[in-house]
Amino acid sequence: MRSNLQATDFKYVNCHCCGKFQDPNKHHAQALAISEVRLIDKRNTIKRGLFSCGPVHKRVVLQSICMASTRVCPFIEDFYESHADAKEDNVGVLLLNLGGPETLSDVQPFLFNLFADPDIIRLPRLFRFLQKPLAQLISVLRAPKSKEGYASIGGGSPLRKITDEQAHAIKVALKLKGIPVNVYVGMRYWYPFTEDAIHQIRRDRITRLVVLPLYPQFSISTTGSSLRVLESAFRKDAYLSKLPVSVIQSWYQRDGYVKSMADLIEKELQKFAKPEEVMIFFSAHGVPVSYVEYAGDPYKDQMEDCICLIMKELKARGVNNNHTLAYQSRVGPVQWLKPYTDEVLVELGQKGVKSLLAVPVSFVSEHIETLEEIDMEYKHLALESGIENWGRVPALGCTASFITDLADAVIEALPSATVMSSSGSIPGDDYDDPVRYAIKMFFGSILAFVLLLSPKVILFFRSHL
Repeated sequence: MRSNLQATDFKYVNCHCCGKFQDPNKHHAQALAISEVRLIDKRNTIKRGLFSCGPVHKRVVLQSICMASTRVCPFIEDFYESHADAKEDNVGVLLLNLGGPETLSDVQPFLFNLFADPDIIRLPRLFRFLQKPLAQLISVLRAPKSKEGYASIGGGSPLRKITDEQAHAIKVALKLKGIPVNVYVGMRYWYPFTEDAIHQIRRDRITRLVVLPLYPQFSISTTGSSLRVLESAFRKDAYLSKLPVSVIQSWYQRDGYVKSMADLIEKELQKFAKPEEVMIFFSAHGVPVSYVEYAGDPYKDQMEDCICLIMKELKARGVNNNHTLAYQSRVGPVQWLKPYTDEVLVELGQKGVKSLLAVPVSFVSEHIETLEEIDMEYKHLALESGIENWGRVPALGCTASFITDLADAVIEALPSATVMSSSGSIPGDDYDDPVRYAIKMFFGSILAFVLLLSPKVILFFRSHL
């Protein structure tokens, strides 16, 4: 069952992004937050809903969300109709995440899957035949150190378990709101793979799908990579190619997320003897600078905007602590987003900062980069550098306010579901333009060639010949 309520059913609306009145049929660079909407054709108000929320009500509730990543004005509708009609729509929610090795024996194949992704190591078209051999080489070289890290946190990543718990929590939250859905988990580099989730979606004959990446900010290497997998699979399948899909590309700007993060930070600050003296240290996962400067990755801008929103919320609560942002988890000799977390920790210690609260702002689940990299490596470095009091904000996990907000995001995204397009709307997708591709991907390929020529690689080949 499809809703017949179209953008043409609305008059011009006031845009909170620019303060002007806009035609909702026209593209707007930023999504519009709708403050006042009036229906022209009332014939579509009650009987054309998407899902059931119990008995028929005599009204339509129109809500909105300012979602810059969608690039359209999302008209958010809560429709109420009979349960009998609702059975015609089989709604699915697909959660996307990175994935992680569950045992130490999984580490090397997991790393291979990671580095075999062309969005992680972006080779020029001429050298794409090197992708898998290079991934095999890097995974073998990095596996011993990575195994040590996973061994220190219990022998494997908890990411799948936590993501499954989040999926269940979102399903329950939506059911409580009167919206029964099937929730699927698709991991990019380990089980259950995104492809496995797609097959299940097809078997369940889902008729409307919301794709929700569990990355607050969009990056080519995270959300972008998973969306390419989806586009490829949907394009090749007759059923999936006609499935209405709504993709929530980023959601760091949602009020529920911002307040949930502020809640956690405020709570952890109270554990310090002098909360007002604590430096709030946001540590985000890094990406190569070439992704941002040459491939159009919006990650850096979105991350800075995210920190601004969280600090604004904290200030509104009377929390006026100093804060800073740095980037962690860089790999290889290429330049990554700066400042680097390890370098900033040393600088803060030298400047006399005594109390620090680390906030893993890129992550909504605990995994190797929070449990080992931040809790062990960075904590040790901070204490060595002169910082005396260390704290860390936990990942959001299944925090009730966070889960409720994700459920609301799904509800708001449902009406905008359309057939998935592969027209190159994902930032950084320049494979079809040879000139731009050659310029933008050159810097991303440096990592591959330096690794191939490094002394460690040469020694590796000598020892295996």
